[in-house]
Amino acid sequence: MVCSAAPVLLLAMTLPLVEPPAAQASQPGQRQARGVSGPRLDPENGAGELVLISVYVQLDFSNDPWPAALSQPLTVPAASASSAPVTLTGLNLTTECNVTHDGCSYCACLSGYQWNASVCSHHQPCQTSIKHRPCGCLVLNPTEVGYCQLLPPVPATLSLDSWLQMPGNTLNLTLLMNQETTDLNWFLWPPGSPSPVLLQAGTCVSLTSSRGRTVLSIINIFHRWAGEYICRFEAQGFRWELHQVVRVPLQATDVTGLPDQLSVSCAASPGFQLSCCTPSAHLGYTASWSPREGGQASVFNTPDSQCFMLAVQHCPAANTTYICELQSPGLSPLRVTVSVTIIQDGDTTCPEDSSTVAWNVTKAGHVAQAPCPGDRTGTVKRPCGPDGVWGPIHSNCTDTGLLALLLRAQLLQAGQGWPEEEVSQILAQLQEQVEAVTSPSDLLALVGTMTVLAKVVADTGTQLNCSALEAVLKTTDKVLGMNSSSLWTLALRQMPSVGSSLLLAVETLAHSLCPQDQPFSFVLPNVQLQSQLLEPTFPANYRVSFPTQPPLQAWIPRHSLAPLCHNGTNVSITSLVLQELDHLLPSNYGQGLGDSLYATPGLVLAISIMAGGQVFKEGEVIMDFGDIDGSPHCVFWDHDLFQGKGGWSDAGCQVQAASASPTTQCICQHLTAFSILMSGHTVPNNPTLELLSQMGLGASILALLLCLGVYRLVWRFVVRNKVAYLRHSALLNMVLCLLAANACFLGAPLLPAGPHSPLCLAAAFLCHFLYLATFFWMLAQALMLAHQLLFVFHQLSKLRVLSLMVLLGYLCPMGLAGITLGLYLPRGQYLSKGTCWLDKKGGALYTFVGPVLAIVGVNGLVLTMAVLKLLRPSLSEGPQMEKRQALLGVIKALLILTPIFGLTWGLGLATLLEEVSIVPHYLFTVLNASQGVFILLFGCLMDKKVQEALHKRFCCSHPPRSTISLATSETCISENSKGRSKDAR
Repeated sequence: MVCSAAPVLLLAMTLPLVEPPAAQASQPGQRQARGVSGPRLDPENGAGELVLISVYVQLDFSNDPWPAALSQPLTVPAASASSAPVTLTGLNLTTECNVTHDGCSYCACLSGYQWNASVCSHHQPCQTSIKHRPCGCLVLNPTEVGYCQLLPPVPATLSLDSWLQMPGNTLNLTLLMNQETTDLNWFLWPPGSPSPVLLQAGTCVSLTSSRGRTVLSIINIFHRWAGEYICRFEAQGFRWELHQVVRVPLQATDVTGLPDQLSVSCAASPGFQLSCCTPSAHLGYTASWSPREGGQASVFNTPDSQCFMLAVQHCPAANTTYICELQSPGLSPLRVTVSVTIIQDGDTTCPEDSSTVAWNVTKAGHVAQAPCPGDRTGTVKRPCGPDGVWGPIHSNCTDTGLLALLLRAQLLQAGQGWPEEEVSQILAQLQEQVEAVTSPSDLLALVGTMTVLAKVVADTGTQLNCSALEAVLKTTDKVLGMNSSSLWTLALRQMPSVGSSLLLAVETLAHSLCPQDQPFSFVLPNVQLQSQLLEPTFPANYRVSFPTQPPLQAWIPRHSLAPLCHNGTNVSITSLVLQELDHLLPSNYGQGLGDSLYATPGLVLAISIMAGGQVFKEGEVIMDFGDIDGSPHCVFWDHDLFQGKGGWSDAGCQVQAASASPTTQCICQHLTAFSILMSGHTVPNNPTLELLSQMGLGASILALLLCLGVYRLVWRFVVRNKVAYLRHSALLNMVLCLLAANACFLGAPLLPAGPHSPLCLAAAFLCHFLYLATFFWMLAQALMLAHQLLFVFHQLSKLRVLSLMVLLGYLCPMGLAGITLGLYLPRGQYLSKGTCWLDKKGGALYTFVGPVLAIVGVNGLVLTMAVLKLLRPSLSEGPQMEKRQALLGVIKALLILTPIFGLTWGLGLATLLEEVSIVPHYLFTVLNASQGVFILLFGCLMDKKVQEALHKRFCCSHPPRSTISLATSETCISENSKGRSKDAR
C-alpha cells in the first residue's frame, strides 16, 4: 500500500488511573476519542485501585507544528464535584501515525512499544523499515485503528563465543529461551547488503534444538560469513530480534597481488604500476606500500573488490621487492610481496607485443602478467622463453557476472538464502549470461553453477515452475551447441568430468518440475523434454517418442508403474533427450565393457519417475534406438563409477532385437541416462563374413558326416589293438561332439535371442558344452598317448582307460558349462547381445577360450615329449611295433590338429581384444568353420590303417561270405604289417 503524505497524526496513550473514570479524558486540539481499555492493577497503599487504560485520540495539526507540550509530562485538570476522584499517575505516547491524504496511515511504534504479532502478520510493513525493530512500523487502512503495546522483558538471550572468528573455524551462536517461542529464524546481514539473508541448513550451516536452547553452527567460516547475525522469533505475542556482530578477517589467499612478479626495462618503461586487491570485506583495511619512494598510492574500488594501487614513477636502480601491508584494527596484518626485476644491458628479453594484450618487454625466463580485459576477473600470463621467444598465452579470465552467479549458488548451497525464490532467479540470470561464455573458464563456471543449483534442489526438495525449467533447457541447449567450438575441448582438458556434471545437473533439475505445471513439453535443437503426470488409474503402458534421427521411442510397462500408484498418488514421468552430450562424456567404461573406445549415436535419453515427492530409479524401461549398425551395447551412465567421475555401464541392460522392425531395442531394469555404444573396432554386420561362416559350417558338417561314414566302413579294420581302439574312439567322440555343436550353432540364429528365451539359453549351453567336449576329447587322446609312452610296463586295461576318457571328455566340460551358466546368468552376463552365444564382455566366453588354449598348450607339451621318446636311439623299452605304429598315427594327427586348433583360437582371442583389423576376423571364421574338414583329412583319411582298410574294402575282390572276407582282410593287414615291420628294422 502506498499513500501520499498529509499533515494528520494519530496518537494512542496509556493512562494508569485510580478508579475507573466516569468520562474519557480530553486534550486541547482533540477531535475524537476512540475507546478506553485496560486491566486493573492492585493498589500499593490501599488509597484506591490502579487501572491501566488505553485512550485513542486523533489530533489534527494541519497548520500547526507538533506541540512541544505533548512531549512533556501532562497534568489532568481537576475533576468536577459530581465525578468520582481520579488521579492520573502517568501519560506515555506509544504510536505515531502519519496519515496521508487518501487515508492510509504509516504507524510507527515509539521506544519500548511494538505491534503485537497478530496485527503485524495482517498488515504490510512500511517501506522504510526500522532496523532492529520487528513490526516497528505498519501501514493501516483508513478504517483501521490500532496502537503499539508495551514490550515485556526480553524472553531470551543470544550468546556468541567470540565476536572475532578466524577463517576455517566453527561459529556457534546459542539462543537460550525462558519462554515458549515460535517461528524462529536466523538471518545474516552482510556488510553493505541492503537486507538480511535467511540462514537455513546447508553444507556449512546446521541447526540443533533442545528444550529452551537453539544453536546455530557454521563450519569453515570465511569472510563471506562476516556481518550481523539476527535471531528472529515470536514469544509472548510479540516478534523479537536479537543481534550479534561477527567479524572474520581476510586470509593471505584472499589478497591478490598483480603482478606477483615483474621484469622492467627502465629504458623502455621508466614507470610501472603495482596493486594488491581484497574482497569487499568492509573491515576497514588500509594499505601501505614499502618502499614507497618514487611512487604514489591510491585506492580503486569495484563492486566486489578494493584495490590498493602503487604507481612507481621512477624505475629503481636494482632488483626490488615491494610489500603491500594490509591492516585493520584488532587484526593481524596481511602482507603481499611483488618482486620487480630490472632488465640490465645484455639480458635476453622478449620484445614488446600488442597482439591481444599489451605485453611489455620481459626478461627471459620470467612470466609476464596482465589483468583480464573488460568485465572479466583473473589474470593473463605469458612466459618468456630462455631464448627470448614468447610462449603461449595462458588465461584464467572469467566473466564477472558468471562468477557472481557461481558464488551466489555456492552460498545458497552453504546455507545463505531462500532456495524457493533464489534458484529460479539464478537460473533466469544464468540463461542471460550464456552469451558471455567465451572461454573455458566461463564454461566451467556456468556448468558449476548448474551443478550447485541441482544439488540445492535435490537437498531441499525445491520444485521448479515452467519458466525456471525453460531457462534450464535453453541454457543447456546453448551449452551443448558449443560442442563444435574449441571451448569444450579446452574445458575437458581442465576438467574431464565436466560433461558428467552437466548431465547430472540437467537430470536433477528436469524432474523437479511442479506437478501443477504438468504436462509439459519443450523442444529445442539439442534438448527435448516431455513430462507427464499420470493419474492413479492410468490404463496402459507409458509411451513416449522423440523426433530424432532415427526416431527414438521408449515405454514403461504398466506392471512397473502399478506399485507406485497407491493411495491416490500421482506419478510424474519426465523423459529428456540430450543430443551431442554423449561426445562430451569421458571415455570411461565399467566392468564388462573393457578398455576399448566406443562410438555413440549422438544422444542420451534420461527417464525419471517422481511419486509422492520421491525419485524412483527402479523399473523396467524399453527403448527403441532405431536401426543401429554393428554390435550395439545397451548402457547407462553410472555417476558413481571411477571415484565419482562417472562411466558407461551395461549392468541391468541388454539388447533385444525388435520383432516387428529391424531396429535395436534396449531393456533395462532401472531408470537413469541411457545410450547405445558401438565398438570403434568391432567388425560390423558383414554379409560376406556371415555367408562365409555359414558355408564353412556347412562344409564342416558334411565333412564330419563323411567321417562317420568312413568309420562305419572301416571300424573293425582300424581298431585291432588297444592303442588304435582308444585313439579312434576319442576321434569318433570328437566328431560326434563337433557335429552336434556345429549344427546347434548354425541353427541358433533362428531362435529368439535374449536371456528370457529358454531355447536361446539351451542353445548357448549346448554349444558351450559340445565345443568344450570336442577339445577335452582331444586332451584325452593326448593324455592316453602320454600314458602309453611313459608307463610301458604299467598299462591299464582298455575298458578302464576308455572309462577315464569318457569322464574327462564329457563330465569336465559339463561341469564347466554348468558353472558358467550359474555364475554369469544371474548377473546378466551370460549371453552376448542379440545372439545365442556366450558374452565376451562379461567374461563368460573366457570360460571357453581359456580351457581351449590350456588344452592346446598341454597337447603341445605331450607331443614334444612323445617325439623325443620315440626318437631315442634305444627303443628296447619302447612299445611293440604294431602299437608303435598306432602311437605314431596319434602323434601325426595331434601334430597337425593341435597347431591348427591353437591358431584358430589364438585368432579368436585376438578378435576379443577389438583392436585388430578385419583380417583376423576372416581368418578365424575360416579356420573355425573348417575344423570338421581338418578332422576328416588329418585325423581320418590320412591314417594309413584307414587308407588300407578303404583300399581293401573297395579294391579287393569280396568272397560271397563275410567270414571269408574278414579272414582275407585280416590276412592282408597282417602281411602288410609284417612288411612295414621289416622296413622299420
